[in-house]
Amino acid sequence: MALLKEELEVKGLNTVCQSAKRPNIGECFKKKTSTFLILGKNCMRKCAFCAVEKYTPESIDVEEPVKVAKVIKKLGLSYTVITSVTRDDLPDGGAQYFSETVNEIESVLPNIKVEVLVPDFCDRTQSINVVLSSKPDVFSHNLETVPSLYGKVRKGADYKRSLNVLKYGKDGGFKVKTGIMLGLGETEKQVFETIKDIKEINIDILTIGQYLAPTKRHYPVVKEYNDEEFQKIRDFAFSIGIKQVVSGRYIRSSYLAQEYF
Repeated sequence: MALLKEELEVKGLNTVCQSAKRPNIGECFKKKTSTFLILGKNCMRKCAFCAVEKYTPESIDVEEPVKVAKVIKKLGLSYTVITSVTRDDLPDGGAQYFSETVNEIESVLPNIKVEVLVPDFCDRTQSINVVLSSKPDVFSHNLETVPSLYGKVRKGADYKRSLNVLKYGKDGGFKVKTGIMLGLGETEKQVFETIKDIKEINIDILTIGQYLAPTKRHYPVVKEYNDEEFQKIRDFAFSIGIKQVVSGRYIRSSYLAQEYF
């Protein structure tokens, strides 16, 4: 854990575990797994649930893809997740940096598995194609919540647009993954309908976790789900044909991603 933190600080790199105040940060660091957050720490969207900072976007570090690859090699990782803040200020949404980062990682570690967790790129297929051209092992984009709550918790995002991003990756022949959070005020019926939508695009991996407010300033937790409720929702997803479902209080889309893969 100390080595990973030191490497991140020296290289000036960010991880989701740190920036988003993830509850599993200790376990992930101990297992020498990490989700790298590229394109800065400041997001241009104002999702009410997210702990990532929402300020003026930072300048791009053109050496970041090389730095990320070097850290991953030094730590001896066999699986890594690359994600980013949403950069609506960039013409391609940062797609080129995703592609360059994946290519750099695979150039120094040819046998590594790389998952990309991408923003919606404002549904620009050209940007998605740039990311897919690097041939990630898993193409991931999180729906986060049910469609009726997007206006409250995912301002600037669009449910159908996010579904389109996932469908585009799946239609391209890639293994595709998404995640949703529970406890934001959704009903069971809405959760089941969302899972049906996810099944319609033939998703490969679905993660379902409890929303935990990062601070009192963030969107409040409306409901705490118990183990039986997580089990019921997981069973429903399996019953309609989703092959890989991981459901539980502390589950996050990038948490133990290697094991789910």
